[in-house]
Amino acid sequence: MTAPLRILAINGSERDGNTADVLRYAAGVAARRGVEFETVDLRSVRMDRCGPCGDCNTRTVPCAVEDGVADVVARMIEADGIVFAAPVHGFGTASLMQTFIERAGVGHLRFDRPLTNKVAGVVSVARRYSAGEVWAQLTVNALLNRMIVVGSGFPATVHALHRGDALKDDEGLTNVSRLVDRMIDMMELLAEHRRLTGQDGPIHTGEVNERVGLALNAAEFEDTPEPALTAQARP
Repeated sequence: MTAPLRILAINGSERDGNTADVLRYAAGVAARRGVEFETVDLRSVRMDRCGPCGDCNTRTVPCAVEDGVADVVARMIEADGIVFAAPVHGFGTASLMQTFIERAGVGHLRFDRPLTNKVAGVVSVARRYSAGEVWAQLTVNALLNRMIVVGSGFPATVHALHRGDALKDDEGLTNVSRLVDRMIDMMELLAEHRRLTGQDGPIHTGEVNERVGLALNAAEFEDTPEPALTAQARP
């Protein structure tokens, strides 16, 4: 019997508030499609900030900081789809989500890009401003990890101030519903492809670590000659 498809949501809010309400709504949409939907609340994860070691660009093994990030990454790898959801704080991404994408990305995901070909969705929650900026940052993060971001119409941005207001944003919730449905459509297509071909995904991933071969610190530039400057006539 084929295992049911699963979506894992990463909730980057510091409290059980509007972002959590939106994810519970999304879980209902997934349930109607017969898809499992779980949420990881980052506020409940022991997660340290990046330390002063400074070897993120050169190390070849996962981050040495021992906290709960590795366990969350492992759950992401097991899921078929991932929703990144965060509120807007200070005109930017809430600090819990910001810390997570830094720690998970550089410390765990960049070595072999294990989220390649997983389906991604992004939700941002804001009173009024910067919902699009946070949505864009999390979308770019998904693309960096070679995930498949499906188009679902307008971005899934929800506007709310007081607790419960998110569930009153009919347009925002409609966009969330479309997002989840489109994610599931793509997850089903990928599952069918795997069943028919036995391959993990339809996209050739190629090399996995984009940083290999890049000069990332001053020491690597020491023996590099300065480019010759040639005079150019003004137009």
